[in-house]
Amino acid sequence: MKKNKSYGLTIVMSILSLFVGVIGTLWTLNYFGILDKKTKEVDKPIKNVTITESDSLSESIDKVYNSVVYIESSRNGVKKGTGSGFVYKTDSKYGYVLTNHHVISDSTKVEITNIEGDTVEATVLGSDEYSDIAVLKIDKKAVLGVASLGSNEKTKLGDTVFTVGSPLGKDYIGSVTKGIISGKDRTVTTSKQYVTEVLQVDAALNPGNSGGPLVNINGEVIGINSLKLAEEEVEGMGFAIPVESVKNITEQLEKGKNVDRPVLGITMLDVDSTYQLYKYGIILDDEVEDGVVVIEVAKNTPAETAKLQKGDVILSINDKKIENIALFKSELYKYNIGDTVTLKYLRDNKIREVKVKLDLKLENNE
Repeated sequence: MKKNKSYGLTIVMSILSLFVGVIGTLWTLNYFGILDKKTKEVDKPIKNVTITESDSLSESIDKVYNSVVYIESSRNGVKKGTGSGFVYKTDSKYGYVLTNHHVISDSTKVEITNIEGDTVEATVLGSDEYSDIAVLKIDKKAVLGVASLGSNEKTKLGDTVFTVGSPLGKDYIGSVTKGIISGKDRTVTTSKQYVTEVLQVDAALNPGNSGGPLVNINGEVIGINSLKLAEEEVEGMGFAIPVESVKNITEQLEKGKNVDRPVLGITMLDVDSTYQLYKYGIILDDEVEDGVVVIEVAKNTPAETAKLQKGDVILSINDKKIENIALFKSELYKYNIGDTVTLKYLRDNKIREVKVKLDLKLENNE
């Protein structure tokens, strides 16, 4: 009996010691601020966090969005092409729209649909195949907004740009894509053997975007979307005509005038057109790799005045190397009618030089 009482007392003392130990530990932690510190960390209030996108383009898009239109061209009731465009100015009666030449070429009727879905017929004032630019006129009542034309003077690689257009047709009118300037002063050769200077962008461009605006972060149009590399192995390479090239010819197109470009007055072939050159009785040395070969000189032209002859190989214009017909046209068309340029050409295995005053372009020759 005595033994049981002693055992019970031992248990009570053990429990009491444990209780005293816990109390002592808590007092110690509180005394040194440890318990309070942990409590503060656990009880730290949770604040609401608002995330905003600092590089949103919404304000810039608003500046140009309502100016963008969908364009559909047809010939005798048969659809010929679709694309995009934008209103760049208005007067008291009309709105004026810029787009690509290839969007409306060979058509008898052109219709424009604005962002709100209103469709009106447009009048083609002027169109230029070489620059791929066309100017249309519509009733001012259909105009919802007017875009501002900017400049590429300060445009740099990596600058953010966006496009607004109608990829794949009217159902997607007003679609916006974003990218950067991937390249400046690029040149691409078109199917008509023209070389065009363009801006390269990685913004998504699809069929139907042609003619739409390329816009900087200030909401200013800096180019007109025109060409895209569609090869399977190539992605993210779109092209736009710089707005400076557009401004240079817009006034002429508005007035329904052809864009006047200078001419030398020659028919020509590339130096690597061996078979065709042979048919004209022209055989070049293997060392001649670049240039254009004169096949014929038209009467009363700058080329005749400069005494160019059949078989001459034009090597450069004002020291700008000429590799082929496409580059020849591109370089020649940088000058105005009446300008004087220096040509270097090869004749009888000797490089010669002559100054030529450029004249108005004639039919079927350059």
